[in-house]
Amino acid sequence: MPANNPSIAYSITIRAQYSNEAGMLGTISSAIGEAEGDIGAIDTVSSSRNTMIRDITVNARDVAHGEKIAKSVRAVKGVKVLNVSDPVFLKHLGGKIEVASRTSVKTRNDMSMVYTPGVGRVSMAIHHDPSALWTLTGKGNTVAIVTDGTAVLGLGDIGPGGAMPVMEGKAVLFKELADVDAWPVCLDTKDADEIISIVKAMSVGFGGINLEDISAPRCFYIEDRLRNELDIPVFHDDQHGTAVVATAGLLNALKITGKHMDEIKVVVNGVGAGGIACAKMLMAAGATNIIGVDTSGIVYRGRDNRGNKAKDDFAEISNPDNIEGDLARAMQGADVFLGLSAPNTVTPKMVSDMNDKPIVFAMANPDPEIWPEELKGIAGVMATGRSDYANQINNALCFPGMFRGALDVRATTINEEMKFAAAQAIAAGVPDSDLNEDYIIPGIFDLSVVRRVAKEVAAAAQKTGVARKKPNQVKSYSPPKARR
Repeated sequence: MPANNPSIAYSITIRAQYSNEAGMLGTISSAIGEAEGDIGAIDTVSSSRNTMIRDITVNARDVAHGEKIAKSVRAVKGVKVLNVSDPVFLKHLGGKIEVASRTSVKTRNDMSMVYTPGVGRVSMAIHHDPSALWTLTGKGNTVAIVTDGTAVLGLGDIGPGGAMPVMEGKAVLFKELADVDAWPVCLDTKDADEIISIVKAMSVGFGGINLEDISAPRCFYIEDRLRNELDIPVFHDDQHGTAVVATAGLLNALKITGKHMDEIKVVVNGVGAGGIACAKMLMAAGATNIIGVDTSGIVYRGRDNRGNKAKDDFAEISNPDNIEGDLARAMQGADVFLGLSAPNTVTPKMVSDMNDKPIVFAMANPDPEIWPEELKGIAGVMATGRSDYANQINNALCFPGMFRGALDVRATTINEEMKFAAAQAIAAGVPDSDLNEDYIIPGIFDLSVVRRVAKEVAAAAQKTGVARKKPNQVKSYSPPKARR
């Protein structure tokens, strides 16, 4: 297994004081290089005739590697390390989001209109016409990001407090990429019915519900109930966002390899929320031979899934030849591998046993099922969930535009047609003329993707009759201007 590449996610900033002599910075840089650190920036804090103080930001592989780099700098003769800080933690100090007013309150007249007594007239208007809530409050542009902290990233059940930074980060992406106001709702309960009850009770103030990091199979029950009992979109991003972006990447990967959706054999490793959703979406797109694999091996009809109804149901619609065995058996003669499981579960030999030009999406985070370096000359197309490799399968390509489009037409739900429209819109973000093995999916900061996804999702909602607004009532969406 290759070592992780140094990443800004594990960067450290070393404040070093040393004699202002020629060659000292080079000596420090060499020490960092010998420790396999990747220098990202060097900033001068202060400089005098005799003394230099600099902040040196270095990317590391993990926390232990960062400590090793700092130790190497401390060992340089004549260098005093004044401080070692973590830029990632600094980004989170005080939280990453805030409430901002859309109107000013600077005079008595402002107060009278924004709050009492004028606001009472607006409240009564909503009382007489509940649909006015969409135009006279922020409901029409606000999403609740709901979690119980039971399946956070690859960290598992770390609780609602531990989930909070992730939900705040998602709220930032909603705002920065699609100008959607989103707020974390971290619930200190694992009771599925209680979660449903809370979300239903608070839904009046939101135009959509983004379920996030809720463990399977509870997440299926919670989403199904809320979708049926609310008249606003409910979208479990771990399921459907993953499925949309993976499908988008696969549509383009198939073009490169010359394969066709209705002919391929797909192996999905990880039969949880994301894996099942990916499989179902690919089936809807035309795939007929999909095999799911979990820690107990291939999922097949008749297997004892220990009461997991989601896996029982999945067995009925997948694995058409009802084969049994382990992951290596499943991958023999496969065309596509979708990994939504755990690090280092796939070997080069398994990929070599796949069909010609195998497509490998190793999406486990933070470390993939197999590293791209291990598949050079073997994989036809390789993708991961990481930003430091080509072809990042990132949910942020989906959920901002998905909710932007749904909110723009005041959709009552997010249906399969809207999801597939989003997948096609994301895939179209890479023109056929630019498609290659290292470019099958657009970058998340390509704001034209958000605009395209929102437009196609809105159109699909109108076409399928789940939009409250007609086409001529919808303003064209423009991404927010970059903030400085």
